[in-house]
Amino acid sequence: MATIIPLFIPHEGCPHACSFCNQLHTRPLDRPGQTHHTRLTPQEIHLHIETWLACLRPQRKKLVQVAFYGGSFTALPQKRQVELLTAVQPYLKAGLVHGIRLSTRPDYIEQDQLHLLRQHGVRLIELGVQSCDDSVLARARRGHSHTDSLRASACIRASGLQLGWQLMVGMPGESFAGIRRMTAACIREQPNCIRIYPLVVLRGSALEKEWRGGGFQPLSLPKAVLFTAYMKKRFDAHGLAVIRMGLQPSLELEQNILAGPYHPAFGEQVAARLMLKKTRKLLSRHRGPEPCILRIAPGDMSIFTGIRRANLKRLEALGLRSRFILRTDASLPRQSLQVQVLSSHTT
Repeated sequence: MATIIPLFIPHEGCPHACSFCNQLHTRPLDRPGQTHHTRLTPQEIHLHIETWLACLRPQRKKLVQVAFYGGSFTALPQKRQVELLTAVQPYLKAGLVHGIRLSTRPDYIEQDQLHLLRQHGVRLIELGVQSCDDSVLARARRGHSHTDSLRASACIRASGLQLGWQLMVGMPGESFAGIRRMTAACIREQPNCIRIYPLVVLRGSALEKEWRGGGFQPLSLPKAVLFTAYMKKRFDAHGLAVIRMGLQPSLELEQNILAGPYHPAFGEQVAARLMLKKTRKLLSRHRGPEPCILRIAPGDMSIFTGIRRANLKRLEALGLRSRFILRTDASLPRQSLQVQVLSSHTT
């Protein structure tokens, strides 16, 4: 997996004001060299990249990408796009950075633009698809349709670039049936990577007024975890890479969330839920008199036990805790389980 050096261009280039958006309050955590100015300069880009590279361990320098997030990159004037991309070129030529990725809107993708981006080292474009339901998109004032997302995806693929989809759960007017249709649509498109964000109500967004007036109720945290776990399980089954679940934590973001399913470890909660489900399924098959040995990857200990040991408490309540002895095995892939019974038969 690539090491991402993020560069944030808040709201720059975006011609719309979606009901849920207030990018002044969605900036990521401070990182080495992080900039918080509205207009990112080439000098800041150089400082940011060099500071990140100096902090990276050698193994994380094997595949490095610079990412432009926040604004709709392809909606920027071409001169501004070239200015930002040109600032990264010295690091591409030196082999210190191996590609650029960026995020943008589905309705601002044109074939001529994509040729320019490829010439400047862009390798992946993440589309802010958000939903595949036109009525949900219209209510959120997105300004594009699902057809726009499909057209943009086809253009990106035809240009030889990799494709990412950014999806949201809990948008106004969205149902679980809509979540299922969105998941199926994403599987059909087979993007190279997926991000899943739970919708929250931000201070200063248009959604704040709707929420205060009682016209919108965000998902609870457990329900958002449930919906996202459904999506993650389906994507995993089809070999699709989910590279993020949940909003990037920051003090500024946390101070401006009024309501909704925010948790700094949202992705871990989703992974823990899926791990619990796998564990229950495996243990239900083991009914011998002696406990089995349950093996997990060393890095999965926290998601196995769950936040505040919630998974272990649930297994205890179900009478399953006494059925296994937990062991770690570095040879196992992450988020996998292996059961070994006393007869040494492994499933």
